[in-house]
Amino acid sequence: MKISSQDEYGLRILLRIARADAEKGLSIPQLSELEGMSEPYVAKITRTLRLAELIQSTRGHKGGYVLAKGPNEITINDALTALGGKLFDTEFCGSHSGVGQLCTNSVDCSVRSLWKMVQFTLDNLLEKVTLSDLMDTETQSNLKLVELLKNNAILSHLE
Repeated sequence: MKISSQDEYGLRILLRIARADAEKGLSIPQLSELEGMSEPYVAKITRTLRLAELIQSTRGHKGGYVLAKGPNEITINDALTALGGKLFDTEFCGSHSGVGQLCTNSVDCSVRSLWKMVQFTLDNLLEKVTLSDLMDTETQSNLKLVELLKNNAILSHLE
């Protein structure tokens, strides 16, 4: 499983916007310079985030992008789903059927069970992590995430 560049850059852009002045926001050229990405790529990502109603644009000469909701209301699951979609969805088996129209394992598939469980686990975790959890330093964010995992018995062996 790989995290796409759009997932990574989209989260970075969301965090930049979350840390910016909530009234002014950040423009595409500012985001491009801050993140070292081309303006067209930033425009593509901000359009995706805007259509998902995670950010909104402010008009005018000094217009830019601001969060559509508070950083504690935007989950990482919301962001990643908007940016790249789910790892596994109900259409998955239809797109990986092999040379036939239907997968040879369409009735009884242990691999499908695995992907469903992986998706369930990811959704469960990423629904609990918000942008605000990632707005601190790496060390502080790591502490928050470890605590979140402990509290949700995902990493009970850390205790």
